[in-house]
Amino acid sequence: MSEFILANEPAIRILGFVSVLCVMAVWEILATRRPQTIKRSVRWPGNLAIVVLDTLAVRLLFPLAAVGAALFASEHGWGLLNLVSMPGWVTVVLAILLLDLAIYFQHRIFHAVPWLWRLHRMHHADLEFDVTTGLRFHPFEILLSMAIKMAVVVIIGAPALAVVVFEVLLNATSLFNHGNVRLPQRVDRWLRLLLVTPDMHRVHHSAIQRETDSNFGFSVPWWDRLFRTYRAQPEKGHLGMTIGIEDFRTEHDLRLDQMLIQPFRHTERPPKPIGPHHDTGAV
Repeated sequence: MSEFILANEPAIRILGFVSVLCVMAVWEILATRRPQTIKRSVRWPGNLAIVVLDTLAVRLLFPLAAVGAALFASEHGWGLLNLVSMPGWVTVVLAILLLDLAIYFQHRIFHAVPWLWRLHRMHHADLEFDVTTGLRFHPFEILLSMAIKMAVVVIIGAPALAVVVFEVLLNATSLFNHGNVRLPQRVDRWLRLLLVTPDMHRVHHSAIQRETDSNFGFSVPWWDRLFRTYRAQPEKGHLGMTIGIEDFRTEHDLRLDQMLIQPFRHTERPPKPIGPHHDTGAV
C-alpha cells in the first residue's frame, strides 16, 4: 500500500483536493451556515488563482518538496524517528501527529511575529468564510511554510508515507474547516473532540483580535485545548460576527493583484504575545 501511495502521489493529491473542494462547494449550497453578502464571482477568482500561483511557486523552488526531504533523511538515517526501532505504522502515526503539532506552533508564530503576520494576514483578509478561504495563502507564506516543513521532516525523520498522508489530510481538513456549512450542534459538539470543525475554526477568522488569536489548529483540536488557545464560540455568535481584517474591507482588496501586495501595505495591528488565554463559551 505504501509503495502504491508513493508511486501515485501526484494523482492522489489532485484527486483528494478536487474531490473535497467539490463536495464542500455543493455542501455550502445545500446547507449554508452564514448568508454571504459578497458573491462567489467576486471572491473566488482571486482565491482560486492564488492556489495556482502557490502550487507553481512550490514546484519551481522545491521540486521534491517535503517528500523529497523525507526520502533524503531516510537514506542518511537522519531524524529522531530514524534513531529508534518501532513498527512502521506507529512511526507513521507519530510522524503525522508531530507534523501537525509543528504546523500548530508555526501558525501561532505567524500571528505573533509582525513581519510573519504581514505574510499570513492575506489569509484572514477574506471578507467571507468558505471553502476557498482555505486556499487563500500568500505565495511567500507558502514557500516559507514549505521550507519550515522540510526542516521539521528532516529533524523528526518522518517517513515519506507519513508526509504524503499528512499533506493530503492537511489539505482536506483545511477545505473542510473553512466550509460555510451547517452542522447540527450535537454533531459539531462531538466532532470537534476529534477534528477542527467549521464552527470552531470560523472563530479564528473573526475581526476581533483576541478571537483571531485563538483556535490555531487545522486538523485536530487537541493542541488548542492542551496549550490553552481554544475558544469555543465567537462573542457575537456565528451569524453576528464580522469576518476579516479591519484594514482590508473593500471588494477591491479581494482582487488578485491587491492580495499579492498586501504584505507590503502598512497596518496598525500590534503584535500579539504567544501566551494562552482562557476559553469562553460552551464546547
